[in-house]
Amino acid sequence: MKIILTDFIKNIKINDYVYPLPAERIAKYPLTGRDRSKLLIYKDRRIAEDTFINIHFHIPEGSLLVFNNTRVIQARLIFHKPTGAQIEIFCLEPLIPPDYELNFQQKKTCIWKCITGNLKKWKDTALRKTITCDGKDTVLEAQKISDHQTYQEISFNWDNPEIPFSDILDLAGETPLPPYIDRKAEPIDKERYQTVYSKSDGSVAAPTAGLHFTKNVFDSLKTKGIKTEELTLHVGAGTFKPIKSCSVYDHEMHTEHFFISTPALKNLVENTNNIIAVGTTSLRTLESLYRIGIKIIHKKENPFHISQWEVYDMLPEIPAKEAFSAVYEHLITNQLKTLAASTQLMIVPGYKFKTAKGIITNYHQPNSALLLLIAAFVGENWRKIYNYALSNGFRFLSYGDSSLLLR
Repeated sequence: MKIILTDFIKNIKINDYVYPLPAERIAKYPLTGRDRSKLLIYKDRRIAEDTFINIHFHIPEGSLLVFNNTRVIQARLIFHKPTGAQIEIFCLEPLIPPDYELNFQQKKTCIWKCITGNLKKWKDTALRKTITCDGKDTVLEAQKISDHQTYQEISFNWDNPEIPFSDILDLAGETPLPPYIDRKAEPIDKERYQTVYSKSDGSVAAPTAGLHFTKNVFDSLKTKGIKTEELTLHVGAGTFKPIKSCSVYDHEMHTEHFFISTPALKNLVENTNNIIAVGTTSLRTLESLYRIGIKIIHKKENPFHISQWEVYDMLPEIPAKEAFSAVYEHLITNQLKTLAASTQLMIVPGYKFKTAKGIITNYHQPNSALLLLIAAFVGENWRKIYNYALSNGFRFLSYGDSSLLLR
């Protein structure tokens, strides 16, 4: 049955997806042991709890866990003007060159889309700071190119042609902790606000569901015969953007870029009925891949971008294996090693999931798109799950505890 936007999505009110979250329940620091976090298990509409290191006991045999292997960059750059005024530049995504990998390999110059703090104090002069690499000083310069309503285009230049921009960020930047953690980044965050399996630089926020995984957890999963696969979605700062409009339909969802290899797609085709997404970013990518498959089959224009609401009008729906196969065959036919695509998909209650039978995820903010996704996945029982977590000492948000939700 076709979902009518006017009758359905426009009537979803964000005030129906609010819960009380005391500040003291927000985890400000990670636990000493990643896999020692609490784990809530939601299965057959019942709730139980355990410790994350035991998650392999609760995941069905034969499952395929799909991970987002993106790596958080040190995206926050602090400059000081000669007057002493502090200017904070938050790197969002590369513009020239637009390819993440190529941009990080640049030597001497590149351009990024950024958000600037204290922008009124920064006129047209370049900002400079000195960093040290292998005992040698390097001057990093930031120059504002253009100012848009919600972001700035900024060029970065440095005087050491031996250093790629990835190293510049690593040396000069700070860990981009989410605003609700409400503290400055510390040395511990450079390691702990990163999954142990992170590989592909590009995120300005961690895929936090994966922060609990350790070598011991992976060894236990392997022993039980649970398979794993990876894709990459670079998480944007928009993930922390609260929904301020009364109607969910009036909220503008941010766009994120994702990538998946041909062998990984083949694995999805072969294990379509056994997928568990590790995190909302993985689930959003899987659902976007499914919709891309439909667009390829029906020869739609611009198949490799999924806009915010288009999937709710997308008919006919097909089995997930058929959709994944269409994407895989497209890559094989065109001799492509990787699919590069983007998604603005916003998942709200009433959305029909096609790809995953479960999700591993942390606890999300009230008034957020991520909470709407969870409410779509488990239905009205999201309140029961969150009330249980609040009543039983679970820690919330990025550095908080985990849950395994099985549909």
